Amino acid sequence: MAGLQEERAVRTSVLRASFHFAEDATRIADKYHTSPIKIAKSFPLKEQLGVIVMDASPGLLAGDRYELEWQAHRYAQTYITTQSYMKVHPSPLEGRPIGSSISQTFRLGDQAVIEHMPEPVMLYKEARLHSETNVYLGQGSVWMQADILCPGRTLRQEQFLYSELRNSISVYYGGDLIFAQRQRIIPGKQKLKAPGCWEQMTHMATFCLFTDRLTASQIEAMKQLTQELPSYGTHPVIVGLSETQRYGLVATAASTAAWPLQEAMRFLWHGARRSVLGKEPLDLLYS
Repeated sequence: MAGLQEERAVRTSVLRASFHFAEDATRIADKYHTSPIKIAKSFPLKEQLGVIVMDASPGLLAGDRYELEWQAHRYAQTYITTQSYMKVHPSPLEGRPIGSSISQTFRLGDQAVIEHMPEPVMLYKEARLHSETNVYLGQGSVWMQADILCPGRTLRQEQFLYSELRNSISVYYGGDLIFAQRQRIIPGKQKLKAPGCWEQMTHMATFCLFTDRLTASQIEAMKQLTQELPSYGTHPVIVGLSETQRYGLVATAASTAAWPLQEAMRFLWHGARRSVLGKEPLDLLYS
């Protein structure tokens, strides 16, 4: 058993892909992957290219590490999503405590666009996940991301029974760090339902938009969108949006289920496409 844990501790799966723009279309320049993650499908979206990432395993097991690297060269425009929820399995503390981790890197050339809209993350009972995202922006480039966190399999009464989540996002422009966000959630030690914390909310989402194209009117338009979210039945959605110190907007939302947050993230994403990119919405996210 100890030998198996040591083996799993060093198990790393890699996915690397780069994209180039030529003849009014974005195409894959090169790609490389190791099991179990891979690009399952790519498809044209006018001048953009859509990419679906597939995990051919049950999900992240104890000791698994996924490393994904995305590069969009000058003028390339890419939409990246995933085939299904990212499921994070238990990492029990018996013996050597080994968690799961995922590292994603986005490199954008001048005027490139990456829209990263994955399916939600599901943290099972006793799961431990360290997620790290690094973004490197070129001049005039645009990076968007929407991520959603589920507290467990709520229909199986798994709610905040995971062991730990560590999450970080760092954004660089011209070699300078312009945004850094760190999050650490340990449900067994933190009073998540306390006033001013999560209270009755169970699911969280974050929408990020970073570009040096942002204008004052676009910022106001995005802030106005947060006041116009539709009603999602019995599931309340609360959202707040802030302008970062340089070239960015970050919205944080909370609800009592995943699907209202998926709809809210789509609403903000569509608004950002219209305002910043001057493009119509892609009706592919969460469909």
